[in-house]
Amino acid sequence: MSNLKKLFALITILFLFSINHSVNAKKPPEPKEIKPFAADWYVTPEDIIRDIVFPAIDKRVMQEYPGNDPATFGWQSQRIVGIVYNNNHSYDISISLQIPDERNVPGNYAHDVVKVRVSPSCDSPKIGCSHGFKVEVLDYEHMNK
Repeated sequence: MSNLKKLFALITILFLFSINHSVNAKKPPEPKEIKPFAADWYVTPEDIIRDIVFPAIDKRVMQEYPGNDPATFGWQSQRIVGIVYNNNHSYDISISLQIPDERNVPGNYAHDVVKVRVSPSCDSPKIGCSHGFKVEVLDYEHMNK
């Protein structure tokens, strides 16, 4: 009988040991790594600024050219023509735009300039600012109308 108790105790210990390890056997999920678009892809600061202000400019182009699908879907930013730093820790960025005409004729474009204020998130008594991130269109000019 003693051998049976020892065998039962050994099986119980092995069983508990195997359950404990099976619970802990799950691997934690591996952190997802953000991979670059391509190894040879080059991004400029101007590209980053365009990505930040694009949604605000896109909405304004739709307001300026209602019903003009080529303008709504085909406008392009040409270049940044000016950046001004304001004392409230925001930036006024002027960007030239190229807008296709309603007939979508190649080579026929309107040239506009949009001025956008970018206010990065800031909450610092040291530099005296307290505001959240915001992008707003300040001015929109039609240069060749």
